Amino acid sequence: MAAMDLFGRRWALRILWELRAGPLGARALLARCEGLSSSVLYQRLRELTSSGIIAPSADGYELTRLGTALGHALRPLDEWAITWAQEQEHNDQQPTQT
Repeated sequence: MAAMDLFGRRWALRILWELRAGPLGARALLARCEGLSSSVLYQRLRELTSSGIIAPSADGYELTRLGTALGHALRPLDEWAITWAQEQEHNDQQPTQT
Protein backbone atom coordinates (compact mmCIF):
# COMPACT_ATOMS: atom_id res chain seq x y z
CA MET A 1 0.00 0.00 0.00
CA ALA A 2 2.91 2.36 0.47
CA ALA A 3 3.34 2.54 -3.31
CA MET A 4 -0.33 3.43 -3.80
CA ASP A 5 -0.03 6.13 -1.15
CA LEU A 6 2.97 7.60 -2.97
CA PHE A 7 1.45 7.42 -6.44
CA GLY A 8 -1.86 8.79 -5.18
CA ARG A 9 -0.22 12.02 -4.11
CA ARG A 10 -0.98 14.94 -6.35
CA TRP A 11 1.51 15.33 -9.21
CA ALA A 12 3.53 12.17 -8.45
CA LEU A 13 2.37 10.23 -11.51
CA ARG A 14 2.55 13.30 -13.71
CA ILE A 15 6.19 13.84 -12.74
CA LEU A 16 6.96 10.22 -13.54
CA TRP A 17 5.12 10.54 -16.85
CA GLU A 18 7.19 13.57 -17.81
CA LEU A 19 10.43 11.74 -16.99
CA ARG A 20 9.56 8.76 -19.19
CA ALA A 21 11.43 10.13 -22.23
CA GLY A 22 14.57 11.10 -20.33
CA PRO A 23 16.01 13.32 -17.62
CA LEU A 24 14.53 16.73 -16.89
CA GLY A 25 15.48 19.51 -14.55
CA ALA A 26 13.13 21.10 -12.05
CA ARG A 27 12.42 24.10 -14.28
CA ALA A 28 11.47 21.88 -17.19
CA LEU A 29 9.18 19.84 -14.94
CA LEU A 30 7.50 22.99 -13.67
CA ALA A 31 6.99 24.20 -17.24
CA ARG A 32 5.44 20.88 -18.29
CA CYS A 33 3.18 20.59 -15.26
CA GLU A 34 1.08 23.73 -15.36
CA GLY A 35 -0.28 24.51 -11.91
CA LEU A 36 2.44 22.61 -10.04
CA SER A 37 4.10 24.74 -7.37
CA SER A 38 7.84 24.54 -6.81
CA SER A 39 7.35 23.53 -3.18
CA VAL A 40 5.14 20.56 -4.15
CA LEU A 41 7.53 19.63 -6.95
CA TYR A 42 10.52 19.49 -4.63
CA GLN A 43 8.53 17.51 -2.05
CA ARG A 44 7.52 14.94 -4.69
CA LEU A 45 11.06 14.78 -6.05
CA ARG A 46 12.34 14.02 -2.54
CA GLU A 47 9.68 11.34 -2.03
CA LEU A 48 10.25 9.71 -5.41
CA THR A 49 14.03 9.83 -4.91
CA SER A 50 13.88 8.31 -1.43
CA SER A 51 11.62 5.54 -2.78
CA GLY A 52 14.19 4.65 -5.45
CA ILE A 53 11.93 5.48 -8.40
CA ILE A 54 13.89 8.49 -9.63
CA ALA A 55 17.45 9.65 -9.09
CA PRO A 56 19.30 12.93 -9.51
CA SER A 57 21.37 13.09 -12.67
CA ALA A 58 23.63 15.58 -14.42
CA ASP A 59 20.55 16.72 -16.39
CA GLY A 60 18.15 16.96 -13.45
CA TYR A 61 16.17 13.88 -12.48
CA GLU A 62 15.72 10.59 -14.26
CA LEU A 63 13.87 7.33 -13.79
CA THR A 64 15.79 4.53 -12.13
CA ARG A 65 15.52 0.91 -13.24
CA LEU A 66 12.51 0.58 -10.92
CA GLY A 67 11.01 3.78 -12.29
CA THR A 68 11.39 2.55 -15.84
CA ALA A 69 9.73 -0.75 -14.88
CA LEU A 70 6.89 1.23 -13.33
CA GLY A 71 6.49 3.11 -16.60
CA HIS A 72 6.09 -0.18 -18.44
CA ALA A 73 3.53 -1.32 -15.88
CA LEU A 74 1.54 1.92 -16.37
CA ARG A 75 1.29 1.58 -20.16
CA PRO A 76 -1.90 -0.52 -20.00
CA LEU A 77 -3.45 2.12 -17.75
CA ASP A 78 -2.52 4.80 -20.29
CA GLU A 79 -4.09 2.74 -23.08
CA TRP A 80 -7.23 2.30 -21.00
CA ALA A 81 -7.35 6.05 -20.30
CA ILE A 82 -7.19 6.81 -24.02
CA THR A 83 -10.08 4.42 -24.70
CA TRP A 84 -12.06 5.88 -21.81
CA ALA A 85 -11.50 9.45 -23.05
CA GLN A 86 -12.65 8.47 -26.54
CA GLU A 87 -15.79 6.88 -25.08
CA GLN A 88 -16.48 10.02 -23.05
CA GLU A 89 -16.07 12.18 -26.13
CA HIS A 90 -18.36 9.89 -28.11
CA ASN A 91 -20.99 9.99 -25.34
CA ASP A 92 -20.77 13.78 -25.14
CA GLN A 93 -21.49 14.03 -28.85
CA GLN A 94 -24.65 11.93 -28.63
CA PRO A 95 -27.89 13.91 -28.56
CA THR A 96 -29.62 13.76 -25.21
CA GLN A 97 -33.06 12.23 -25.17
CA THR A 98 -35.83 13.91 -23.25
